[in-house]
Amino acid sequence: MKFLFDLFPVILFFAAFYITRDIYIATAVAMAATVAQVAFSWFKHRQVDTLQWVSLGLIVVLGGATLLLHDKAFIMWKPTVLYWVMGAGLLVSQWLGKQPLKALMGKQLTLPEPVWKRLVLAWVAFFAGMGVLNLYVAFTFSEEVWVNFKLFGGMGLMLLFVIGQSIVLSRYMEDPN
Repeated sequence: MKFLFDLFPVILFFAAFYITRDIYIATAVAMAATVAQVAFSWFKHRQVDTLQWVSLGLIVVLGGATLLLHDKAFIMWKPTVLYWVMGAGLLVSQWLGKQPLKALMGKQLTLPEPVWKRLVLAWVAFFAGMGVLNLYVAFTFSEEVWVNFKLFGGMGLMLLFVIGQSIVLSRYMEDPN
Protein backbone atom coordinates (compact mmCIF):
# COMPACT_ATOMS: atom_id res chain seq x y z
CA MET A 1 0.00 0.00 0.00
CA LYS A 2 2.87 2.40 0.82
CA PHE A 3 4.30 1.72 -2.65
CA LEU A 4 1.08 2.98 -4.28
CA PHE A 5 0.94 5.92 -1.88
CA ASP A 6 4.50 6.85 -2.86
CA LEU A 7 3.57 6.61 -6.56
CA PHE A 8 0.44 8.76 -6.13
CA PRO A 9 1.95 12.00 -7.61
CA VAL A 10 3.57 10.11 -10.52
CA ILE A 11 0.32 8.33 -11.38
CA LEU A 12 -1.63 11.60 -11.25
CA PHE A 13 1.05 13.30 -13.39
CA PHE A 14 0.70 10.50 -15.94
CA ALA A 15 -3.12 10.64 -15.87
CA ALA A 16 -3.21 14.44 -16.17
CA PHE A 17 -0.78 14.34 -19.08
CA TYR A 18 -2.83 11.75 -20.96
CA ILE A 19 -6.13 13.53 -20.31
CA THR A 20 -4.88 17.00 -21.28
CA ARG A 21 -1.74 16.30 -23.35
CA ASP A 22 -0.28 19.29 -21.53
CA ILE A 23 2.91 18.82 -19.51
CA TYR A 24 2.33 22.09 -17.66
CA ILE A 25 -1.08 21.00 -16.35
CA ALA A 26 0.41 17.60 -15.49
CA THR A 27 3.21 19.36 -13.60
CA ALA A 28 0.73 21.46 -11.62
CA VAL A 29 -1.24 18.28 -10.79
CA ALA A 30 1.95 16.53 -9.63
CA MET A 31 2.85 19.53 -7.47
CA ALA A 32 -0.59 19.56 -5.84
CA ALA A 33 -0.53 15.77 -5.38
CA THR A 34 2.88 15.89 -3.71
CA VAL A 35 1.81 18.67 -1.34
CA ALA A 36 -1.35 16.65 -0.52
CA GLN A 37 0.72 13.50 -0.02
CA VAL A 38 3.10 15.19 2.44
CA ALA A 39 0.21 16.90 4.25
CA PHE A 40 -1.64 13.58 4.57
CA SER A 41 1.48 11.88 5.95
CA TRP A 42 1.96 14.68 8.44
CA PHE A 43 -1.63 14.80 9.67
CA LYS A 44 -2.09 11.03 9.81
CA HIS A 45 1.30 9.93 11.20
CA ARG A 46 2.83 13.17 12.49
CA GLN A 47 5.92 12.41 10.43
CA VAL A 48 7.03 12.57 6.81
CA ASP A 49 9.63 10.28 5.22
CA THR A 50 12.88 11.92 4.14
CA LEU A 51 12.26 10.84 0.55
CA GLN A 52 8.86 12.57 0.60
CA TRP A 53 10.49 15.80 1.80
CA VAL A 54 13.09 15.54 -0.96
CA SER A 55 10.38 14.89 -3.56
CA LEU A 56 8.37 17.84 -2.27
CA GLY A 57 11.40 20.13 -2.47
CA LEU A 58 12.23 18.97 -5.98
CA ILE A 59 8.68 19.25 -7.30
CA VAL A 60 8.23 22.71 -5.78
CA VAL A 61 11.54 24.00 -7.16
CA LEU A 62 11.67 22.21 -10.53
CA GLY A 63 7.91 22.12 -11.07
CA GLY A 64 7.68 25.76 -10.08
CA ALA A 65 10.47 26.68 -12.51
CA THR A 66 8.70 24.68 -15.23
CA LEU A 67 5.47 26.62 -14.72
CA LEU A 68 7.02 30.06 -14.14
CA LEU A 69 9.44 29.87 -17.06
CA HIS A 70 7.16 27.70 -19.22
CA ASP A 71 10.10 25.35 -19.82
CA LYS A 72 9.46 21.61 -19.52
CA ALA A 73 13.19 20.87 -19.18
CA PHE A 74 13.01 21.58 -15.44
CA ILE A 75 10.37 18.94 -14.71
CA MET A 76 12.22 16.50 -16.96
CA TRP A 77 15.28 16.89 -14.73
CA LYS A 78 13.31 15.98 -11.57
CA PRO A 79 13.62 12.16 -11.82
CA THR A 80 17.33 12.48 -12.55
CA VAL A 81 17.96 14.72 -9.55
CA LEU A 82 15.89 12.40 -7.34
CA TYR A 83 17.80 9.32 -8.53
CA TRP A 84 21.13 11.05 -7.97
CA VAL A 85 20.11 12.30 -4.51
CA MET A 86 19.08 8.76 -3.52
CA GLY A 87 22.35 7.34 -4.86
CA ALA A 88 24.40 10.03 -3.13
CA GLY A 89 22.48 9.43 0.10
CA LEU A 90 23.33 5.73 0.00
CA LEU A 91 26.96 6.44 -0.82
CA VAL A 92 27.39 9.05 1.92
CA SER A 93 25.63 6.80 4.45
CA GLN A 94 28.00 3.97 3.63
CA TRP A 95 31.00 6.31 3.78
CA LEU A 96 29.84 7.38 7.27
CA GLY A 97 29.78 3.74 8.33
CA LYS A 98 26.02 3.30 8.21
CA GLN A 99 24.26 0.55 6.31
CA PRO A 100 20.89 1.95 5.15
CA LEU A 101 19.94 -1.15 3.17
CA LYS A 102 20.88 -3.39 6.08
CA ALA A 103 18.71 -1.26 8.37
CA LEU A 104 15.87 -1.57 5.86
CA MET A 105 16.21 -5.27 4.99
CA GLY A 106 18.40 -6.73 7.73
CA LYS A 107 15.53 -8.63 9.32
CA GLN A 108 14.76 -10.43 6.05
CA LEU A 109 18.36 -11.02 4.94
CA THR A 110 21.46 -12.19 6.76
CA LEU A 111 24.40 -11.11 4.64
CA PRO A 112 28.13 -10.75 5.28
CA GLU A 113 29.22 -7.10 5.66
CA PRO A 114 31.11 -7.02 2.32
CA VAL A 115 27.92 -8.15 0.55
CA TRP A 116 25.90 -5.36 2.18
CA LYS A 117 28.53 -2.88 0.98
CA ARG A 118 28.45 -4.27 -2.57
CA LEU A 119 24.65 -4.16 -2.52
CA VAL A 120 24.75 -0.46 -1.62
CA LEU A 121 27.26 0.21 -4.40
CA ALA A 122 25.07 -1.69 -6.87
CA TRP A 123 22.13 0.54 -5.94
CA VAL A 124 24.31 3.65 -6.21
CA ALA A 125 25.35 2.58 -9.72
CA PHE A 126 21.73 1.78 -10.62
CA PHE A 127 20.51 5.20 -9.47
CA ALA A 128 23.36 6.95 -11.30
CA GLY A 129 22.54 5.04 -14.48
CA MET A 130 18.82 5.72 -14.15
CA GLY A 131 19.54 9.43 -13.82
CA VAL A 132 21.59 9.43 -17.01
CA LEU A 133 19.01 7.30 -18.82
CA ASN A 134 16.21 9.69 -17.79
CA LEU A 135 18.12 12.62 -19.28
CA TYR A 136 18.78 10.67 -22.47
CA VAL A 137 15.09 9.80 -22.88
CA ALA A 138 13.91 13.28 -21.86
CA PHE A 139 16.08 15.16 -24.32
CA THR A 140 16.27 12.66 -27.19
CA PHE A 141 12.69 11.44 -27.53
CA SER A 142 9.26 13.05 -27.56
CA GLU A 143 7.54 14.38 -24.47
CA GLU A 144 5.06 11.48 -24.63
CA VAL A 145 7.85 8.89 -24.74
CA TRP A 146 9.46 10.53 -21.71
CA VAL A 147 6.17 10.52 -19.75
CA ASN A 148 5.73 6.80 -20.53
CA PHE A 149 9.34 6.10 -19.58
CA LYS A 150 8.97 8.05 -16.33
CA LEU A 151 6.20 5.72 -15.17
CA PHE A 152 6.62 2.41 -16.96
CA GLY A 153 10.28 2.40 -17.95
CA GLY A 154 11.57 3.53 -14.57
CA MET A 155 9.39 1.09 -12.64
CA GLY A 156 10.13 -1.73 -15.08
CA LEU A 157 13.88 -1.25 -14.87
CA MET A 158 13.72 -1.04 -11.08
CA LEU A 159 11.70 -4.26 -10.96
CA LEU A 160 14.26 -5.99 -13.19
CA PHE A 161 17.08 -4.69 -11.00
CA VAL A 162 15.36 -5.95 -7.84
CA ILE A 163 14.81 -9.35 -9.45
CA GLY A 164 18.48 -9.44 -10.47
CA GLN A 165 19.53 -8.49 -6.94
CA SER A 166 17.26 -11.20 -5.53
CA ILE A 167 18.88 -13.81 -7.75
CA VAL A 168 22.37 -12.69 -6.72
CA LEU A 169 21.43 -12.56 -3.03
CA SER A 170 19.55 -15.88 -3.07
CA ARG A 171 22.78 -17.78 -2.40
CA TYR A 172 22.96 -16.05 0.98
CA MET A 173 19.40 -16.88 1.98
CA GLU A 174 18.92 -19.68 4.44
CA ASP A 175 16.56 -22.56 3.68
CA PRO A 176 13.85 -22.57 6.39
CA ASN A 177 13.65 -26.41 6.26
